[in-house]
Amino acid sequence: MTAADIFKAYGERIVDTMDPMLLQLLLKSSQDKRFVCEAAERSLTAMTTWVSPALLLPKLQPYLKNRNPRIRAKASMCFSRSVPNLGADGIQEYGLEKLIQIAASQLSDQLPESREAARALIVELQTVHDKKSTVATGENPEETTTTTASSWEQFCQSKLSPLSAQAVLRVTNAAPRGDDGLLLGS
Repeated sequence: MTAADIFKAYGERIVDTMDPMLLQLLLKSSQDKRFVCEAAERSLTAMTTWVSPALLLPKLQPYLKNRNPRIRAKASMCFSRSVPNLGADGIQEYGLEKLIQIAASQLSDQLPESREAARALIVELQTVHDKKSTVATGENPEETTTTTASSWEQFCQSKLSPLSAQAVLRVTNAAPRGDDGLLLGS
């Protein structure tokens, strides 16, 4: 039985005992041995699929600050894959502020995998924020683009340091948008 099978079979029931396995999977997924790396990657993907994100995200958070950059990158990728599974309401409940701060800190990581995962997470968070802003204001579509962009900018500037806010806004300003003003691809 592989770790992926364990996550499929036990799902959330394994969360309390998964810390040692999680560290090993993060380590093994960043090795040079292709077979070991691929098996660990499959297990991490299964983990983000079968374990509730509300339970998994707190387990992943310490690894986002690990001194090993490869562990940080793999943890960041898992974190980024898990957050969309929360859904818009779950993201709001977990804390949009907390998530944007985590994503902003990963934007300056030394490994590109970590930075790319942070970009994907930021785009997801902006989409949730924009949808929340659009529903809350009930505006017509022509005014929505301007208002949500300024609302997102204000949100980032109020929750992040000036440099982090600038980096996050640079990511979201480069992301493609649809006719309704919302981000594409989410």
